[in-house]
Amino acid sequence: AAAQLWTGLRYSVPLMSILLCHELGHYIAARVHRVPASPPFFVPMPFPPLGTMGAVILMRGRIARRNALLDIGAAGPLAGLAVALPVLIYGIATSPVGPLPAHQGYLIEGRSLLYLALLRVLKGPIPDGHDILLSPTAFAGWAGLLVTMINLIPAVQLDGGHVAYALFGERQERYSRRVRAALLPVAVLVSLLYGLEAFFGGARGELLLNGFAPGVHWLLWWFLLRLMTRRGRPEHPRTDDAVLSPRRRIIAWATLGLFVALFMPAWLRQVPPS
Repeated sequence: AAAQLWTGLRYSVPLMSILLCHELGHYIAARVHRVPASPPFFVPMPFPPLGTMGAVILMRGRIARRNALLDIGAAGPLAGLAVALPVLIYGIATSPVGPLPAHQGYLIEGRSLLYLALLRVLKGPIPDGHDILLSPTAFAGWAGLLVTMINLIPAVQLDGGHVAYALFGERQERYSRRVRAALLPVAVLVSLLYGLEAFFGGARGELLLNGFAPGVHWLLWWFLLRLMTRRGRPEHPRTDDAVLSPRRRIIAWATLGLFVALFMPAWLRQVPPS
């Protein structure tokens, strides 16, 4: 029991720290710009694999200026990532590389460009048939990257949507609709990519369904983002000005670039036995 508790703490403490810093980034930026905001609230979900739905703050009223919108939108992902990266680097450095249990199948975490780069730098080339066996702390750092990636989707009123609207203004209405619409073909493409690989590898029945499952995450977010919009209503509330300072334009482009660096086609997928 003590070992299980320690394992849980090695995962939950760093993950909660990442989520807390993410929301505190929003909260502090909102207070600096005198936008009313609540303290962070954690949203529990007692189911695997993450065990949480993250954390939120509640903001009353509209953010009137683009500089404030950029600061508030970008502060959360950047603050969360500032904690997630050290956690992940430490976790990867202390996680072993070992043989994969090919005859019983296994779960593999999503691989973004940033994650792959850290694996390469910290572990070097990994032999065929082997992979990193993530410790609880490493998995918490990886989950921090996943949460940041989701929040940076440049659509509606996600953090990425705030940043994109601050940068592009009313053009973001069109861009946001395109991003939302693109999630459906992304879901189909990801499912086909891994599902057909499983099919031609001999998987059938439940194993084949698991092969097609990775695209479901993007399908769910396509559906959720549709629910967040109302027909005939703007994708994002308007600001009262059209000015974004030059320094903030650089921050906006860098923040949107993080979405590309963190993008994971498949978040978690079950690899069938060989």
